[in-house]
Amino acid sequence: MRSKINFGMVGCGRIAQRHAEHIDKKGQLVAVCDVVKEKADKLAGIYRAKAYYSLEEMLATEKSIEVISICSPNGLHAEHAIKSLRAGFHVLCEKPMAISVPDCGRMIQAAEQSNKRLFAIKQNRYNPPVAAVKKAIDEGRLGKILSIQLSCFWNRNADYYKEWKGTKNMDGGTLFTQFSHFIDLVYWMVGDVRKAQAYFGNLAHQGVIEFEDTGVVILEFYNGAIGTINYTVNSYRQNMEGSLTIFGEKGTVKIGGQYLNELEYQQIEGYTIENLPEGNRPNNYGTYVGSMSNHDKVYDNLIEVLQHNATITTSSFDGLKTVEIIDKIYSSR
Repeated sequence: MRSKINFGMVGCGRIAQRHAEHIDKKGQLVAVCDVVKEKADKLAGIYRAKAYYSLEEMLATEKSIEVISICSPNGLHAEHAIKSLRAGFHVLCEKPMAISVPDCGRMIQAAEQSNKRLFAIKQNRYNPPVAAVKKAIDEGRLGKILSIQLSCFWNRNADYYKEWKGTKNMDGGTLFTQFSHFIDLVYWMVGDVRKAQAYFGNLAHQGVIEFEDTGVVILEFYNGAIGTINYTVNSYRQNMEGSLTIFGEKGTVKIGGQYLNELEYQQIEGYTIENLPEGNRPNNYGTYVGSMSNHDKVYDNLIEVLQHNATITTSSFDGLKTVEIIDKIYSSR
């Protein structure tokens, strides 16, 4: 049995707490880094790791580390990942992989040139109803996919948008920070997007964020399917829904609940999805909640890939495709 993998982490904010918990259970968190000294010191103290305040210093000093987990603001993902890859480390990058298509390409190129792995976070693929519907689609049980509807009705109040969140350069937009996992599932279920047409509005967050809080999108897929996305962070007081409804020649299914955690209905020719496990609970950040927490499965796969040459489940290519689709949506206005 191989020894535990040593991890370093850049970014010690909210999502880093979730990563640190799983690293502590499955590997060893050796070092953490944040430009805010108090954040780095606090996380390092909890997990007996060394605190750094410069990524360059951590990369140059900590030679026992194998993987760097990127938990920094969206707009820094590319810079931090590329530096880590070029320094000889594998990288696990939080969503979104980056906030521009060229940056994703530079990250993939750096991984190839360094002969290192670049893992993307796509944890909603592990939600039990999502995995079951994907399996049914891959087995042809729904026949040709005709259309898909994605609904994302969440709440993000002004208190959420502190520090870098809500800024164009560091956040990127609502589809990047709140709903990129959902966009990934549309791609995963139906395929690549040929065209997008969208309408946006900042209807309740003027002076708080630099982009839209509400959007309506029409998608045309290369395989002929069409789709719609309706999303907002203006749901009153709390998250209400994250759902995918898929219409195929031989079946219709809806994955719903607040976090794509329930199979709300199904009608499939000669087939029924049954006995779904409950799944993990969503990430809870106190005043708001995020997507279903499946980071444990992401780390399980990373360890299997690096130690046993397993197949990667969420590759950098998948991270790139999500960013490409979001770019098409934002560029359509």
